[in-house]
Amino acid sequence: MNPIISIKDLNKIYATGFNALKNVNLEINRGEIIALLGPNGAGKTTLISTICGIVSPTSGTVHVDGFDIISDFRKTREMIGLVPQELTLGAFETVWGTVRFSRGLFGSKRDDDYIEKLLKDLSLFDKKDSEVRALSGGMKRRVLIAKALSHQPKILFLDEPTAGVDVELRKDMWKIIHDLSSKGVTIILTTHYIEEAEEIANRVGVMNNGELLLVEGKDQIMENLGKKQLVIELKESTKKIPSSLEKYNIELSQNGLQLIYNSEIKDGETDISNVLIEITNSGLLVKDLKIEKSSLEDIFVDLVRVES
Repeated sequence: MNPIISIKDLNKIYATGFNALKNVNLEINRGEIIALLGPNGAGKTTLISTICGIVSPTSGTVHVDGFDIISDFRKTREMIGLVPQELTLGAFETVWGTVRFSRGLFGSKRDDDYIEKLLKDLSLFDKKDSEVRALSGGMKRRVLIAKALSHQPKILFLDEPTAGVDVELRKDMWKIIHDLSSKGVTIILTTHYIEEAEEIANRVGVMNNGELLLVEGKDQIMENLGKKQLVIELKESTKKIPSSLEKYNIELSQNGLQLIYNSEIKDGETDISNVLIEITNSGLLVKDLKIEKSSLEDIFVDLVRVES
């Protein structure tokens, strides 16, 4: 399957010398949801802005459905909808007028039936005659999505779509995104919320300092980079790790009451079984034990810390 977006060796260096994107390579498949994670200044917004034609790349290429974003700007731009972080809406315009005007900007023929359906899908139809200034923050965010979808794009970019939105509205947004994906829209979103990426994305990309550190499915990330930690609480403190356990990746807590064994998730559970047998044979008295697995957030924090 040909990717709907293909990015090769993309770089962006601003006039100040700041290198915002560093040799980014990425292919995005049709109909998938991909979440880009990263701290402020990681390059997420610059990457989105470049694909959308808002920022000019210093070098490298970007193709959207086979068309170059520079030489075929009009063709690529009409396939893309963008929901920015900022609530950039005319305060005194009605919801209906705002969305219909946005459709016209892309040269699309007037289609009131489509706009009506779009507003109903986004639970905005009962607000169609309301001025934007009278809407809540969550409703304004929905209007931005309606504007981005007004010309029926194949690709939707969402830059921090749930920033400043309460938990209930955030879950509503997740449903909207799933519904759009089910209709064949390719969705790329940036987010600071790890649970958002876990909940809705097919693949997760991690960016830091302008670099794309990885892009993989959530299960693959957990398998390749996840860690499993076995914490053994002892009834009595010990001053050192028994010699029979030295071959394992085991740490002794400062108070001598815990043995902490770290293993890679992909290694399976054979070592853990062996560790437990060795502990029993060593004569140490076990009070309790627990197994903890690293979360996507743990992996993200470790990746960003290493690359900083």
